Amino acid sequence: MKHMRSRIKAALTAALAITGVVAAAGCAVGDGSASSGDEIRIAYQSFPSGDLVVKNQHWLEDALPGKTVKWIKFDSGADVNTAFVAGQVDFGAIGSAPVARGLSAPLNIGYQVAFVLDVAGDNEALVARNGTGIDSVAGLRGRRVATAFASTAHYSLLAALKEAGVDPGEVKLIDLQPQASLAAWERGDVDAVYTWLPTLDELKKSGKVLVTSRELAERGQPTLDLGVVSTAFAEAEPAVVDAWRKVQARALDLIHDDPDKAAAAVAAEIGTNQADARAQLSQGVFLTRDQLVSDQWLGTQGKPGRVADNLQSAAVFLAGQHQIPAAPSIDAFRAAIYTEGLPDAITGH
Repeated sequence: MKHMRSRIKAALTAALAITGVVAAAGCAVGDGSASSGDEIRIAYQSFPSGDLVVKNQHWLEDALPGKTVKWIKFDSGADVNTAFVAGQVDFGAIGSAPVARGLSAPLNIGYQVAFVLDVAGDNEALVARNGTGIDSVAGLRGRRVATAFASTAHYSLLAALKEAGVDPGEVKLIDLQPQASLAAWERGDVDAVYTWLPTLDELKKSGKVLVTSRELAERGQPTLDLGVVSTAFAEAEPAVVDAWRKVQARALDLIHDDPDKAAAAVAAEIGTNQADARAQLSQGVFLTRDQLVSDQWLGTQGKPGRVADNLQSAAVFLAGQHQIPAAPSIDAFRAAIYTEGLPDAITGH
């Protein structure tokens, strides 16, 4: 256990140095502090979602004219966790597997789940490069497979290997962020990649999809993209959390009601055309306001929904794969669902 903590602490320190997220002098790693003054710091990722709509349309800035909103881009959930450990962000878009890891020892990050951005569908998948002769997950034995470690894709890859009866030790797993995995793919350095949009679309042009996250979800291993908030920030600024959830719910409305406008906003953020962005959005599963506050998902004030069960299930799996020492109790995950103000903060009633 001591050695595991040391390795994780060293990895976090290195990641902080590389990404430059420790920007404020005197901010201790792991202090979990909320932002000072009137600045709201948001960690975002470039996967197609309502979060990118909110950013592009400046809805949060409009809703909070007295606040300064700072959007900080990250490549994966592991990097977002690193930023939370450093106390450098207040909100974050992050997958359920890294959240399960973040809420577990030794990280024990002080954040809570306040929103479900999407349920992973065909927007995350495992793809084998053409010419490798790989036509099934079982065919990955002895091959080089890239994914972003500690991400939902990593979790799904491990689940797919287990389902196929392949020990992870039989595969050479390589830790690469999406763009780096695409470059390695193009050089022929990797045989398969488990990743998400928009990189996934590029891989599909010269590869074969072996399994999608939608298929794994149907077989009992669902993954989610979540919106989390620092517990310290939520306690200090509950009205800001409500405002943030309201604009996130507005973005889901736009995806359902005006997909072309939503796609145009997403396209501007990820650097693609509107048609491709709309196709990418169609591969995810976006909940309605009423679904968000149902027992299946976030729940209502004092009654957290089954997102907590999903996170604990992910933690149990990660512990079984020796990715974390042990899974916290279901009560710990229920406490990590931010239900204050629900359902009114999302549905208005």
